[in-house]
Amino acid sequence: MILNYLPFVAALLCSGLAAFVYLRNTRSFTHRAFAVGMIALALEEALAGLGIWAILPEAVVRWQRLRLVVTAALPGSWLLFSLSFARANYREIVAKWRWVILAAFVVPFALAVVFGDTLFLDGPFVDASADWVLRLGWSGYAFHLVFLLSLTLILMNLERTLRASAGGARWQIKFMILGLGGFFAVQVYTVSQVLLFSRVETGLEAVNAGALIVATGLIIVSLHRARLLPVDLYLSQTFLYNSIAVLTVGTYLLAVGVLAKAVSSVGDISNVQLGAFFVFLALLGLTIVLLSNQLREQVKRFISRHLSRPRYDYRNVWGAFTQRTASVVDVKDLGAAVAKMVSETFGVPSVTIWLWDEARGHFALSGSTVLSLAHERGLKPPGNPGADLIRAMRDQPVPVDCDRSEAGWAGGLKRANTDVFREAQFRYCVPLVAGQEVVGILALNEKLTKELFSVEDFDLLKTIADQAAGSLLNLKRAERLLQAKEMETFQALSAFFVHDLKNVASTLSMTMRNMPAHFEDPAFRHDALRAISQSVAKMDAMCDRLSLVGQALELDRIEANLNELVTTTLATLSSSLKVSPIPDLRPVPGVFMDPDQTEKVLTNLILNANDAVGNGGEIRVATREQDGWVVLSVSDNGCGMSKAFVERFLFLPFHTTKKQGLGIGLFQSKRIVEAHGGWIEVESEDGKGSTFQVVLPVGNAR
Repeated sequence: MILNYLPFVAALLCSGLAAFVYLRNTRSFTHRAFAVGMIALALEEALAGLGIWAILPEAVVRWQRLRLVVTAALPGSWLLFSLSFARANYREIVAKWRWVILAAFVVPFALAVVFGDTLFLDGPFVDASADWVLRLGWSGYAFHLVFLLSLTLILMNLERTLRASAGGARWQIKFMILGLGGFFAVQVYTVSQVLLFSRVETGLEAVNAGALIVATGLIIVSLHRARLLPVDLYLSQTFLYNSIAVLTVGTYLLAVGVLAKAVSSVGDISNVQLGAFFVFLALLGLTIVLLSNQLREQVKRFISRHLSRPRYDYRNVWGAFTQRTASVVDVKDLGAAVAKMVSETFGVPSVTIWLWDEARGHFALSGSTVLSLAHERGLKPPGNPGADLIRAMRDQPVPVDCDRSEAGWAGGLKRANTDVFREAQFRYCVPLVAGQEVVGILALNEKLTKELFSVEDFDLLKTIADQAAGSLLNLKRAERLLQAKEMETFQALSAFFVHDLKNVASTLSMTMRNMPAHFEDPAFRHDALRAISQSVAKMDAMCDRLSLVGQALELDRIEANLNELVTTTLATLSSSLKVSPIPDLRPVPGVFMDPDQTEKVLTNLILNANDAVGNGGEIRVATREQDGWVVLSVSDNGCGMSKAFVERFLFLPFHTTKKQGLGIGLFQSKRIVEAHGGWIEVESEDGKGSTFQVVLPVGNAR
């Protein structure tokens, strides 16, 4: 008879937990989901208890139908909780599971309410153990089948959360997941019994109630540790197929099946439920023991001391480190992976990596087993801007016990960040130094066994820290390189535009300078208007092509006469040059080219020659055909260039011999000529002038 009171005790405990959790944080989605699930469990247990105590068959059917209506809220509410508990990215996961969640709410309600008349067949009867028994109808069978599938999904999601946790986070959430997981595992057993025999036995309610009472005790322990569910883990949305939850459920059902067979052979089938409950307690206790970090640490220490082997299997440790970090390309993901590995390797619940942010002058959170990435406070160095601390860490890149180094850099860091150290219980700090550059700090607390770190521990910790520092530094440099590349692209694009604009401005400047002296000359006015008109057209074209500078060069080719292009270009530039170029244009075949881009090359070469010559200098522009190619040459007798400059820097951007130059013209010209399938040849001697030869293919031959 005492067992018949268990459902009411379980209902009171669930109601109290629901109110406590909800009132402490009414705006939290996880807290609301937990409260709804607990209220549903409380109502279910209360209705189950009333069904056990019912005397009339009609009352039994009524209470059981109401219980199933309330039970219909369990799959959806607890599936929501299992998807959101301790998960910082729960919104993304819930969105992905939205149709499954909707089905978990709608299908059980439809079966329990719309098809409520077919939940049970005939009337209830009393079996040999004096329990009420109701035979299932088709909707009742379907209801329990859907419920069993939902329980499996809930267990698998709780398992994923536990597997993703480590260190302090696992210590906080472990008993919550064990409590709920154990209870739902018992539910799997009771529901499987209902499906197996196609009937509901009120005696099974005592098993559920007992399991729920044990589960609430474990949940209370977890709430005391976690301070109301603040742990945030980032889980991949990829589904885990090899689930331990499924294996555990299968093992449990197999054990109960063997137990039922053994009891039935004796003849006393009424003890199956009690035996199933003890199987549940045994499995739950074994799971708690196997998940104990402290026990695992003690086993490690025993093996190390008594079997004469090194404390760590360095090959496995290093293989695991490489496997976890080799494919990580994000700084925060790498920090989280290293923190989790250090926690598991040394049996330390709290491990955090802080990276030095030079711009802000503090250490920013990168990864932790106890702090959420939303933690905004960084580690502030003692003093401003922390140069002394960085120097001290660089000079002493070894693990430091902050409790025993009050006078060193670690003690100063602890005094400057008392709240953060107390919140995360840091004791040891390891500088992350790579290539004489301080990358950050690896902070961790004591082992679960309270054992002090040995020399071997510190050696391995220092090795992991050095490797992590190198990997983090490489990722940070990669990020800086990407930013530099983006800035370089922007600068190159700007330089191209400014260079072309400078050429146009040079033409306009020379025209305006000569205008007061020659304005009355009609020929000059004609040339000036033409130069201004062409300059405006070039600026419009540059604006149109500005968005394409950083992309692959595209040519608008037509078959054109190179001599005509040279004549037109010389006429355009005539008013802006120190000396008039001497043309030597021989008959050449047509060239398949982009006239605008080719004119840009010619303009660059002539203006460069004009800058190189003095007042008595000479510029020659010649064309000729040679071996099936058309050659355009621009030569001058100006200052020339050194052989070293020609060989190393001539066609590189931002390298020039001119005081006001940008070093873009020849780089741009080389790109244009090569895009046409040709090349540029250079002959130059310091103090004696230069000759540039542009070689282009004839017609459309190449």
